[in-house]
Amino acid sequence: MKLVSADASPFARKIRVLLHEADLTADVSVLSAATTPLNTDPTVAAANPMGKIPTLIRDDGPAIYDSRVISRFLNDHADAGLYPDSRLWETLTLEATADGIMDAAVLMTYEKRLRPPEHQSEDWLEAQWKKVAGAVGVLENRWMSHLTGPFDMSHIAVGCALAYLDFRHGDRNWRKGNDALDDWFAVFAERDSMKATVPA
Repeated sequence: MKLVSADASPFARKIRVLLHEADLTADVSVLSAATTPLNTDPTVAAANPMGKIPTLIRDDGPAIYDSRVISRFLNDHADAGLYPDSRLWETLTLEATADGIMDAAVLMTYEKRLRPPEHQSEDWLEAQWKKVAGAVGVLENRWMSHLTGPFDMSHIAVGCALAYLDFRHGDRNWRKGNDALDDWFAVFAERDSMKATVPA
C-alpha cells in the first residue's frame, strides 16, 4: 500500500504516526506530495477526486481517503486495538475534536500563506482561532482523564493537532491556561512515532 502524504499536513502526520504505532511502516510506503487547494499535485488528484491528503492507495481496492477513514482501515488491517469497544464513542469524539482543531488551524495557515496580504481577513483568522481555543479548552477541562488513560487513536490525533499548533501557530500559545494538557503533550511528543514524523 502507498500513503500519499505531505510532511506539514497534521492529518497526514496522524496516519504516519499510526503506521509507527501499529508496526505498519514496512507495509505502507509514503509518497510525499507538495499540494495546496490552489495547486493540486497530479498524484493526489489521480488518487483522490477531492485533491486532498492523506490518501491511501490500496493494492486490492480503490484508494480511500479522509484521515479518519484511513485510520480505521489501518487499525483493522493491523488489528492494532486503537478503537477499543469499551470506549469507542469517547475515542471517536476526541479524535473528531482533534480533527476540528486541525481543520481550523489549517484554514488559518491557508489564509496567511495562499491569499495576498491585502485580501487576508483578520476576522476570519480570529474566528478560526476561537474554534481552536475552545476545543483546546475542552481537552483541558473535559478530556484529560481519557488522555491519561490507555493509549488509543484519539491520543495520536490530539498529539498531532497540538504539534501542528506549535508548528504553524506557535505565537498563539495554546498552552496558556491549559497546564494539564501542556504536561500531557510534553510526554506524548517524546514518543518514537512523534519524533520520527516531525515535519521538516
